[in-house]
Amino acid sequence: MYAIVEIAGQQYKVQKDQQLFVHRLDGKEGSDMKFDQVLLIDNDGKVELGAPAVKGANVSAKILSHLKGDKVIVFKKKRRKGYKVKNGHRQYLTQIQITDISAKAAPKKAAAKKTTKAETPAEGSAE
Repeated sequence: MYAIVEIAGQQYKVQKDQQLFVHRLDGKEGSDMKFDQVLLIDNDGKVELGAPAVKGANVSAKILSHLKGDKVIVFKKKRRKGYKVKNGHRQYLTQIQITDISAKAAPKKAAAKKTTKAETPAEGSAE
């Protein structure tokens, strides 16, 4: 069973007991979080697609740690102009572990519409 869930503005394919790094989330280490923006759930070949999200479905995760990613160096240079700029960046990340994928989709209601005499067209009238 896997799900596609939106976490911190990005979409991730997650499975139970999977660990992944996402953009920094609010919450303390060891706390639990729930994500309700589940876009797709695949339960052994039975795919449930949301529009835009699957109703009643959520993904539970546990925050393992907050950390910083690898340093990314941005170096710009224009030859023969004496222009050099060096810049660096380290992204703040959160490591989470998926604990549960819940697919409690709301049952679809079969709405039976009753027609009244006012709504039915009159006999012999041109449509």
